[in-house]
Amino acid sequence: MKLNRFTNQVAMITGAASGIGQACAVRFAQEGANIACLDFDAARNKETAALCRSHGVEALAIKVDVTQPEDLHRAVETTLAAWGRIDVLVASAGIYSGGPLAEVPLSQWQRLIDINLTGVFLSNQAVAPHLIKQRSGSIINISSMAGKTSWPASAEYSASKSGVIGLTRSVAMELAPYGATCNAVCPGNTLTDMVRNVAGIVGPQDGVSAEEWLQARANDCPMKRMAEPWEIAGVVAFLASEDSRYLTGQAIEVDGGMIMS
Repeated sequence: MKLNRFTNQVAMITGAASGIGQACAVRFAQEGANIACLDFDAARNKETAALCRSHGVEALAIKVDVTQPEDLHRAVETTLAAWGRIDVLVASAGIYSGGPLAEVPLSQWQRLIDINLTGVFLSNQAVAPHLIKQRSGSIINISSMAGKTSWPASAEYSASKSGVIGLTRSVAMELAPYGATCNAVCPGNTLTDMVRNVAGIVGPQDGVSAEEWLQARANDCPMKRMAEPWEIAGVVAFLASEDSRYLTGQAIEVDGGMIMS
């Protein structure tokens, strides 16, 4: 059964060019929303917008660096000019880096924090005033299971994703009096281009192939498989729907039971 929970609504997605961001953009388009696709990768972002339009909705591809507040405010104004409202923000833009603590250069730490945490903060900051004005809407921030548990050689990534959870709670408190919600989604290991790239780097460092490394990550959870991006997008869509209006400030684990392992 096809759902149409977002007909005539507008969803803004950061990191829309690939992975979970792209899956979220397509899911909201399938359910009737017009989509503002935000990403630094202009070519792939246009492909996502075209995918969204193939579902019979309107879509914009807007080149954005989420570390630059001017870019985000311009994207918000462009979206409002097109459709007059923003109902959903999915803050999905992110990168991965890691390494032994003593070997992580400050520049590597700062770049990841700038994108994964400051970028989410700036995205929320740009959209929240419009949700408050509308007295409705949803923000869903993409965190990670790395925000709830940690592994060696991943200090900056875990710190950024833990920060997203704390930010989400604060934003939820500010939006609550106006009928808008803010939640975080914490995916477990998910088959995205980013994870495949990590496998290609970290696998050989661990003495295994990329495919063997991915299989080991699948075995980290009781379901013995990795998530597909569309499975994360389904939870994001629920958090933006009317079915979750009394749910806010949460960090939802979508991890195949990893936390139990």
